[in-house]
Amino acid sequence: MFDPTVFDNLKVAIENAVYDLDNLDSRIEITQRIDRLEMSVMSREFAVQFRLREHPSVTAEIHLKADLNNLAAEILEIEDQIPGCGLLLRFNKEIHEIETQCNRIEDILTEIWKPDLRPVQTLSLIYGEKAATYQNRIELRFSRQINEEQMEDIPELLEHILLTLMELNKV
Repeated sequence: MFDPTVFDNLKVAIENAVYDLDNLDSRIEITQRIDRLEMSVMSREFAVQFRLREHPSVTAEIHLKADLNNLAAEILEIEDQIPGCGLLLRFNKEIHEIETQCNRIEDILTEIWKPDLRPVQTLSLIYGEKAATYQNRIELRFSRQINEEQMEDIPELLEHILLTLMELNKV
């Protein structure tokens, strides 16, 4: 019989909470979903991307990942290892004024997510386009792994993401 892993349980909890915000609450619109098993390195990845229905120009992504070490620690019940998953949040926004907007974005994310979770902004530009428009990929990388003990934090995590989306739409 199949015994779900920490990854499976967190994936289902996050997926259900996000789909409730889309289907039941109509606050967001899901734009992409990834559920991947990477056979070459035996890792699992789940990601869901969404945006606010009222402000569709900024997207948010939740990435959950478990590598071979995490899966083996759980399945093989290896002593002294706590199974868990990596968590990454990503926001995508188009910007025009690099210094002004990037500084404002960093201030917003630091205020919402606290200084210990520093945002990483990566800008890209399509060469040859006349308009100086940049894609800003903003990532929040959690330094520690999460496991089933953090399941009750998922609604609060989603509220922080929604607040971040609202604030980024104002920049």
